[in-house]
Amino acid sequence: MIKSKSSAEIATLREGGKRLAEILNKLARVVRPGVKTSDLDKLARELIKQNGDGPSFLNYQPAGAPAPYQFALCVSVNDEVVHGMPSERILQNGDIASLDLGLKHDGLFTDMAITVPVGQITREAQELLDTTKHALEQGILAAKPGAHISDIGAAVEAVAKEHGYGLVRDLGGHGVGYKVHEEPMIANFGPAGEGPVIQPGWVLAIEPMLNLGGWRVKFLDDGYTVKTADGSLSAHFEQTIVVTESGAGILTQ
Repeated sequence: MIKSKSSAEIATLREGGKRLAEILNKLARVVRPGVKTSDLDKLARELIKQNGDGPSFLNYQPAGAPAPYQFALCVSVNDEVVHGMPSERILQNGDIASLDLGLKHDGLFTDMAITVPVGQITREAQELLDTTKHALEQGILAAKPGAHISDIGAAVEAVAKEHGYGLVRDLGGHGVGYKVHEEPMIANFGPAGEGPVIQPGWVLAIEPMLNLGGWRVKFLDDGYTVKTADGSLSAHFEQTIVVTESGAGILTQ
C-alpha cells in the first residue's frame, strides 16, 4: 500500500512538480499545425536536461509492456487516449493532442498531462477539453483525508455523465512519488465509499480520460498506444497532488 510522504519529500516533489508544469506549458506553446510529434519529445528531453532532472518515462517498462518505453513524452492525438509514441507524424489544424510527461527530480517522481488544441478546433472538441479538465478538478476536490479512494472516481464519473461523454474504464490514476506507478490504482468511476481511506501525506496522480463517443478502448500491437474503440476524440488531463489535513494541494503547477 502507498506510504505517506514526509514533509521533506513533499518539498522535493513540489519543486519537481513545478519544474514539470513549466516544461509542459512550454511544450503546449510549441504545439501548432506542422509540428512533428518527435520534435516535441526532443524538446521535452532538452528542457528536462537543462534543469538537471531526468525523464521518468524514458526506458521505463510498465507491467505488461513488451519492452521499455523509448521516449520521454507521450503524445496522443485525436482518438488516441494515452501513451501515443512520438514519431514523424505531423500535427494538423483541428487536431487535439494530449501531452503526458513524467519527471524525476532528486530521486522522486511527478506526473502530469494536458490536452491542447492544434490550431483552430471545433466547439465540440473544445467542450470535451474543458469538461475533462473540470472532471479532473472535481476528482481533486474529492481527494481529502477520510474519504475513500473511489470517491475520486465517483466525482469524475458524475461530470462525464452530466455531459454525456464516454468515460474510459480500463485505465486510471495511481499513487506516485517513490516510483512512476505506486498503489493505489484510482479508477475514474464509482461507486463512492469503497477502497482504501485516503490519508494525509499521500501523493496521487489523478487523470480522467473522456471520449466524445463510447467508453471502450483498444490497445494497439505496439504495446503502448490506446485508442477509442469507435474512433471518437479523447481528452486526458492529469495532476500530481498531495493530500493535506485540509484537502488536496496540486504539486504540478
